[in-house]
Amino acid sequence: MASYILSHDLGTTGDKATLFSAEGKLISSTFASYQTYYPEIGWAEQDPEHYWRAFCESTKALIDKAKIKPFDIAVVSFSGQMMAALPVDKDGKALRNSIIWADLRSTKQVGELSTRIGEDSVYEITGHRLSASYSAAKIMWIRENEPEVYKNTHKFIHAKDFIVSRLTGNIYSDYSDASGMNLLDIKSLDWSEELLEATKIDQNKLPDLVESTEVVGKVTGKASSLSGLIQGTPVVIGGGDGACATCGAGVMGEEEAYIYLGTSTWMALATRRPIIDPKKRTFTFSHFNKGLYMPAGTMQTGGGSFKWFKDILCDAESDAAEKLNLDVYELLTLKAKEIPCGSAGLLFLPYLMGERSPLWNPKARGCFIGLSIVHTKSHMIRSVLEGVAYNMKIIEEAFAEQGVSFQSIRIIGGGAKSRIWRRIFADVMEKPISRLNFIEEATAVGAAIAGGVGAGFFSSIHDAKGFVKIEEEINPDERNYPVYRRYYTIFKKSYEQLMDVFDMLLEK
Repeated sequence: MASYILSHDLGTTGDKATLFSAEGKLISSTFASYQTYYPEIGWAEQDPEHYWRAFCESTKALIDKAKIKPFDIAVVSFSGQMMAALPVDKDGKALRNSIIWADLRSTKQVGELSTRIGEDSVYEITGHRLSASYSAAKIMWIRENEPEVYKNTHKFIHAKDFIVSRLTGNIYSDYSDASGMNLLDIKSLDWSEELLEATKIDQNKLPDLVESTEVVGKVTGKASSLSGLIQGTPVVIGGGDGACATCGAGVMGEEEAYIYLGTSTWMALATRRPIIDPKKRTFTFSHFNKGLYMPAGTMQTGGGSFKWFKDILCDAESDAAEKLNLDVYELLTLKAKEIPCGSAGLLFLPYLMGERSPLWNPKARGCFIGLSIVHTKSHMIRSVLEGVAYNMKIIEEAFAEQGVSFQSIRIIGGGAKSRIWRRIFADVMEKPISRLNFIEEATAVGAAIAGGVGAGFFSSIHDAKGFVKIEEEINPDERNYPVYRRYYTIFKKSYEQLMDVFDMLLEK
């Protein structure tokens, strides 16, 4: 009897295939990369055929590596990069490269939409700011600049949807991916009539939507011969990578939250209602289940700030770590551990690439504040870690102002390996911080849970909580509250006082 769940995570750099048992044990994983093309400044495209090639390569390699038979796989499910504009014909054939989330070519279309409907209205309807990052403006750009492509488009879909179509012959998307298109009414989870009117996008060119746990078809004979999967294997649509990470972090009900501490860093929740912030500091996606939402706030360079510091100022530590066969970040966090909380009055604003939540200011810049002769590299390392935590606390406060509270926070992503960073988060947030068993595979876990529900292994996503286990919980140390509260206030004040300076720095 088939007993394994195969999940595929179609990210920005490649496709990661991961095999899980029905009990939540990670059996094995493989990765196949693909290329991003940058035809012009601000453009970013990928060839969907490369998605399919990577899918087939990683699937075959995984079956071989795990030493299983294809008929041992009970279901295949997906996580995927979001906010694309990938036009396909009725047969699922791509009509051009996919314009991916990182592409910002459609700023002109964003301006037009802002005039027609207004940014506040877009946020109220979709739960998101109006942006060239999302699909709507990208589709408008295609219609204006490539009218034949738009005319011949049957559906605009996303990376995971393209593979599902190639496997089954059926074209669908799910609510979580749709909620990142600037076209979905986040409350009704229907395509917004107001936005369709404002964008002049033909609703018939948007995909039919299903829940992330839905079986949308079975592997065809042709797809079987190319992919290595057995004909008839059920295919579950899965979700956008953010929603999959949320489910993979075990955040499936209210009063639950997690932080993804990767290159970019975000906080997300599970709620029964969308969080429409009057100040537009946060945004809301659909969760796996219709009627469950995923409010989130994302900072540009969380873990990326730590990596920047390591790359620029820590050559000696990097060399030492290589010689000792250690993780360089472990050496750096050991240095941070030597310094008392507050970094002796040294603050770091982690705005190295501008900032998204909660500031939404592309002009913001990173800086050390309070640097003096007494400060060492160790102080600077700790201040970077603390600066990221301070910024995430601003996002947490934005949720609190909307009446959303939670008692503890789970943490995933590469930065979650650091115990001292988890300790800093606990003390700054004044909440317990939990490290999970899967800290770098959350999107794959979420896709696997969706697949398990679709295949009947679980009755619901809540029934799959055994996949996600807490390995350690760090409780906050109340003795550190006064220090962090003081410096957190100064952290926020520092940004406010520097806003004019950031503007001046960019003047030509």
